[in-house]
Amino acid sequence: MYNLNSTNLAAIDIGSNAARILIKSVENTKNEQHIKKLQFLRIPLRLGMDVFGSGEIGEEREEMLLRTMKIFRQLLILYDVKDYRICATSAFREAKNGHKVLKRVVKETKLRIDIISGDEEARTIRDNYSGEGNLLYMDVGGGSTELSLVCDGKVVAGRSFNIGTIRMLNECVAPELWQEMQDTVLSLTKGVENIRIVGSGGNINKLYRLAPKKERVKETLRVDTLSRLYSKLSALSVEQRMIEYDLRPSRADVIVPAAQLFLMVARLVNTDTILVPTVGLADGIINELAGKLEKE
Repeated sequence: MYNLNSTNLAAIDIGSNAARILIKSVENTKNEQHIKKLQFLRIPLRLGMDVFGSGEIGEEREEMLLRTMKIFRQLLILYDVKDYRICATSAFREAKNGHKVLKRVVKETKLRIDIISGDEEARTIRDNYSGEGNLLYMDVGGGSTELSLVCDGKVVAGRSFNIGTIRMLNECVAPELWQEMQDTVLSLTKGVENIRIVGSGGNINKLYRLAPKKERVKETLRVDTLSRLYSKLSALSVEQRMIEYDLRPSRADVIVPAAQLFLMVARLVNTDTILVPTVGLADGIINELAGKLEKE
């Protein structure tokens, strides 16, 4: 089942919408490092539905989280994972009982779990993909959106906003925060030409796959294509989206606010394309672990 010359690494991302485990094998040769995906599993816990409404993780979702982490722990054992990192993001950053819930999960699973800042989340995602020119990295999650401007390989600025798909569904984003985000994007990118957005997160990945094949080339999604998709999806009920686009319930509702966010930023920076390398926080965590392994 496994390459005896490889090392298995894992990343677990506890997001506001879902928890994900990604396991990859890493093989170091003389000249290069080979990384191969072994397992990926996503569980739609929707912690943000509790946190962004009541301010706490409810008992039912706490139990769901605990059961999920016990399953993930068994996968770490099954795949003989040598090193891993677990990162909790926006929902845990805000939950009044976040540390209490985490303490229980850690006690019952014996797993190490970190609550990371929005800045660290943005950096981990940004470091996972490199490209030329002026790039605006944009990761849209259930609880937050991370933005980082990189010009010719140099990080110019970055911000994390408490605007995410679960918050939008719950109408938990104040008008002044919307305005702040728009003003910040315009300020960050003022005088910067030919900006391309690098999109990450499950929703932009799915939107890319939903686009007609002839309109998505080399991990690039045209903004006008995204706009047409948004119009079609937003005109349908959640149930209709599930049927017509073969979407899971936990994707069918959040995909529309995610498309809205990407379209808003694309228009602010006047770009006609979004790069979609289909990587996220978990991939970034794996790459950091693989980097440590390479140095050993």
